[in-house]
Amino acid sequence: MFNPLSFVGFHTWLSLIAIVAGFPVAAGLLRGHISPRWTGIFLSTAFATSATGFGFPFNGLLPSHIIGAVALVLVVAAGFALYARMLEGRWRGVYAVTAMLSFYLLLFVLLAQLFQKVPALHALAPTGSEPPFAIAEGLLLAAFLGLTWLAAKRFTTYRPVT
Repeated sequence: MFNPLSFVGFHTWLSLIAIVAGFPVAAGLLRGHISPRWTGIFLSTAFATSATGFGFPFNGLLPSHIIGAVALVLVVAAGFALYARMLEGRWRGVYAVTAMLSFYLLLFVLLAQLFQKVPALHALAPTGSEPPFAIAEGLLLAAFLGLTWLAAKRFTTYRPVT
């Protein structure tokens, strides 16, 4: 049973907060601006989610570690582009792409978790290698490739929204 006060619960809450914050961040990028509050929440919880993912017991390198490491690199790059480079020049595009890909990885993991934990979805893909799972992940990837391209194209000026 899910215990929201356990380490797993803390990690899960961080993930859910990052995902919720990711929607207005992505919507803003697609409209060509950012929202400082949502962006701060998104970047901090996305970072914390990936970092806490390494706190679970494990034997050897797992796919989750690779995804977590990539997610950390992306969110650090997004934070660097935004806070250290102030979205100057090419850093504007770096921010848009890395923020969108960070959001994608959160949703990728959410979808994988849903197929593992929700009985109806688990029945469709009990091992995670069946076509329904591959189709769902493929559709998510295709959607985010398109959305990331649009965000990078549209995010040409910095207009904070408060």
